[in-house]
Parts: sequence; structure tokens; C-alpha cells
Amino acid sequence: MAAARYSPCCSFLALLLPPLVVLSAAAASYETKSIDPGLVVMTLPQPVSGPESLAFDGRGDGPYSGVSDGRILRWHGGRQGWAEFAYNHKHKSVALCAPEKKLVVPEDVCGRPLGLQFHWKSGDLYVADAYLGLLRVPARGGLAEVVAAEAGGVPFNFLNGLDVDQRTGDVYFTDSSTTYRRSDYMLVVALGDETGRLLRYDRRARRVAVLHSDLPYPNGVAVGADGTHVVVAHSGLSELRRYWVRGPRAGRSETFAELPGYPDNVRADGRGGYWVALAPGLSLGSGESGAVAVAPVVAVRVSGDGKVVEALDGFSFVSVSEVAERNGTLWVGSVDTPYAGKLKRHAG
Repeated sequence: MAAARYSPCCSFLALLLPPLVVLSAAAASYETKSIDPGLVVMTLPQPVSGPESLAFDGRGDGPYSGVSDGRILRWHGGRQGWAEFAYNHKHKSVALCAPEKKLVVPEDVCGRPLGLQFHWKSGDLYVADAYLGLLRVPARGGLAEVVAAEAGGVPFNFLNGLDVDQRTGDVYFTDSSTTYRRSDYMLVVALGDETGRLLRYDRRARRVAVLHSDLPYPNGVAVGADGTHVVVAHSGLSELRRYWVRGPRAGRSETFAELPGYPDNVRADGRGGYWVALAPGLSLGSGESGAVAVAPVVAVRVSGDGKVVEALDGFSFVSVSEVAERNGTLWVGSVDTPYAGKLKRHAG
């Protein structure tokens, strides 16, 4: 498995990896629910798509999400829907990137925000833009400032997952490959690239430290409840790894959870565990006549001790990039679709 890598950017890339065999719900030790019944779709303004990650501000408003034209949009609900919250310098300096033109342009031209999270105390929104670097948006929105574009003398190449330690304001994020850009993610998969990095931006010192390098496709990242560690999704390995970042074990890491799919973003569930979005492999159920196809698992909830305790399946999304839980609602992002979704916690 270690020789092959997966990018959840497009679900068809699962064909490049050995299939995963996932037990049916009856045989599994956790409950599986369908994501389809009760899913409320929040359609983006055309022609943008791909709300890959979702974040809420310190007041609980949102979600906010980066989309395919490089901007950050905010959900206002009801008839207002989505509206622009932030933009980068390309939207003013490059004619093709002006949002009023409503053009579909290559993402490396206008930027592509992926992981994002607020520092609630300051109100700043931090964004991992795959092409432009680590961005900071002030609480009022507007122009996103590039706060870092390299670490250890190596330019960022494929920024991806991001989370903020709310105690310190430090930002943890991943550079999925120092060799291939997001537009070449298929090469990361096909060639088994292991040049990814786990990084930390010190908000006070305004500098970036490389915590770990030579990693196999690090993707989503989530800060642990006590701030001593972060949990990182390694997509091709179908696992979460725990990296200790503070305290006596700082610098060490270990496998935290093995997963029934290829993980993308990771979000704390508010109970010491995590929601993990999955790009599925081949899921199989068992019946009297043998194995039969069942709906693929698109997300799991992992407990604080690394056990899968709950799963979601369904086909409404081409892929699921993130699941975030807030006030009894699951918010669902996808890098492929022109909409995000929300689902009441106990629906379906």
C-alpha cells in the first residue's frame, strides 16, 4: 500500500490504488448511516465550485469556504446564499481572475484555497492556498495577505490541510508535495511521492517551522484537544498519524487510526475525536449469494483512542472532502461539486 498514493481531488483516482474491502454495517463494530436522506444542498453561484473545506467564525457564523476561482465565500443562509468574503491579489491584478467575468480559468492562475480555519480571538482567517501560500484574511474580510510562501528555504508547492491552535494562535498546515503541484496531483499518486511536509506558523514570531519532512501525501490536519499533538491524514496510507508537537514527546509520531478509505480533511468532533472525510475504495457487503456492492463510506468519526465509531455512506457527492460537526448539524464540503451540504446530526 505504501508504494501507491491517492489524491482525493478526484474520486476516480481510487482506480490507481489497491481496492479497500470494507465490511458491511452488520459486520462492522460501528453504525453506518446514509448521508443522502435529509441532506440540504447549498448551491454556489455559477460558475464556481469545489467548497473543499468549511470554517465558522468566532460568533458561529458561516460556513466560509474557498472555491475554484480562488475566493473565499461566506454562507448567509436563506435567500442571501453565498457572498464574497475575501479575495487574493490575483483578482485585482489579473484580468481573467476578476469574478465579474464569471470565467472558468485554470486554478493555478487565480489561486485555489483548500484548508482554512479562523483564529477566533483575533478574528483572522488562515487559508492554505495550494498555489499562493499561507494566507491571512482580516476579520472584516477583503484582501487576503500572503504571510508565508516558504519554509526552511524551500518554497511551498502544494499547500493543502490547515488548522489553528485556538490557545496559541499557531497555524498547523501541510505541504502535500515539494515536487508536484496540485495540478499534477496524479503524479503524486502514480509515482508514490514522499516529499510532503508538516508545518507550523508561529503567529507571534511570524515565521514557519518545518516539523516533519519527507512525508507520504500529508493532507488534512487537526489540532488535538490539549494542543500537545496534531492528527494528520496520510491519504495513500489510509491512515491518520498523530504527531506530537509539544511536551516530552514532541517530535515523535505514531499511527493513530486505520481507515476504510483514503482520508482527506480532518475536523475535531467536539468530543475528543475527529470526523474524517474519505475518498472510498471498493466497499463490499455480504449476502447469501456472496459479496455485493454497497454504498461507499464517505466519512467516518474516529474516537479519541483511534477507533472508528461511526460512518456515513451515500452517492450524492462525487466526493466528500470534509465533514464538520457544529451544534447538531454536519456540514459537508466537496472539492468536486458546485454546492456544499448540511445534514442534521441524527437524520437518516
